[in-house]
Amino acid sequence: MKVLIASIGSAGDVHPFVGIALALRERGHSVRFATNAYFAPLLERHGLPLLQVGTREQFEEATAHPALWSQFRGFGVLAKIIRHSTRAVYAHVEREAAQGDTVVVGHPLAFGARVAHELLGVPLATLHLAPSTLWSVEDMPVPSRWIGSTSRWPKPARRLVVSLGDRFADLALAPALNRFRAELGLPPARHVAHHWWHSPQCVIGLFPDWFAARQPDWPAATSLTGFPLYDERDVSQVPRDLEAFLAGAESAGDPPIAFAPGSSNRQAQRFFESAADACRRLGRRGLLLTRYPEQLPSRLPAGVRHFAYAPFSAVLPRCGALVHHGGIGTAAQALAAGLPQLVMPMTFDQPDNAVRLERLGVGRMLLPEQFRGDRLARRLESLADPEVVRRAGDIRKRFRGIDPIARTCDLIEATASGSPAPAGDEAAIPSAA
Repeated sequence: MKVLIASIGSAGDVHPFVGIALALRERGHSVRFATNAYFAPLLERHGLPLLQVGTREQFEEATAHPALWSQFRGFGVLAKIIRHSTRAVYAHVEREAAQGDTVVVGHPLAFGARVAHELLGVPLATLHLAPSTLWSVEDMPVPSRWIGSTSRWPKPARRLVVSLGDRFADLALAPALNRFRAELGLPPARHVAHHWWHSPQCVIGLFPDWFAARQPDWPAATSLTGFPLYDERDVSQVPRDLEAFLAGAESAGDPPIAFAPGSSNRQAQRFFESAADACRRLGRRGLLLTRYPEQLPSRLPAGVRHFAYAPFSAVLPRCGALVHHGGIGTAAQALAAGLPQLVMPMTFDQPDNAVRLERLGVGRMLLPEQFRGDRLARRLESLADPEVVRRAGDIRKRFRGIDPIARTCDLIEATASGSPAPAGDEAAIPSAA
């Protein structure tokens, strides 16, 4: 079987698909990966052929855009990314499908894959990284960082917000998509982010049901498999100076607080200034993770260090807490490490993820407008609550004895063969007590 994987976005969007690609290759399938050229070095290290979707320069332009992390204007940046990628993804799928026996595994923003499924009949599995991209009136995703939990809202209010969000998404995402569809002789797509971007054959939520339960108004073809947790650990080592820093913290009984505002966040100067200030106030060690050191304070307090990148699975279990932006991949790694979390959500899936972490009792939220050293220090002190620490440890046990990537591969193989999905979601597997 040939598999074409198409992922659009940052490392948080691409990493899970890389983990799944490697597992499919282990099963003997031929795998090709359509994504931006920025990820070429990672794919080369794994020997995964790259089908280029956009240039590295386009990726850097998008991540540097001042509106990217804006609550509303960020969707305009996202729409531009999709506009540039849809035609390229479609062309790659069309070319691969012409050779037969191909299944496509697509990120929901890989619109070209969804169009190719509709026009060419190519088998397609849509993989959702976070529950916020599976819209539901029953369990409405949190649409804004200013709103907080929506669980107690009356259903008419939830229905109204979902309807308004549906219209807003169509205004941002549908025009370029429908121009391309018109070129292919297809009618306009509507309800793009509410209905259209889901594969009619197979929809996979890459999260467990204890994080977000399956809803009755999700697509009928939806299965939940769990967090894939790929983080380059197989090809990226922990730097020696970081290892020494962590070892020194362990010997002193002072695990550092890790700070990570997102792999593509180039506008985190205030985040890091507040992080350094909070560590100084608390007298705690700090680990600042970013590939963009120009946004760091010119001088860091004693015990606070910067590193460009390290696999979370190797580092987080040796930390005392994690402060981050609320990206689903980062949140999942902290859950797997049993780590209390403090989230500064900005936009996209982040507010919804932050609220779900609060519901689990393992996290706290601090809005960007409130993100200052003094407030951050106080909120970090609250994470030391024994109940928060206990709950985080209990959540870590739920990762034992499950293999979300294997289950995801089973569903992809079933999609390729046209067979019904294998019985039993990850959601039905009892978690360890």
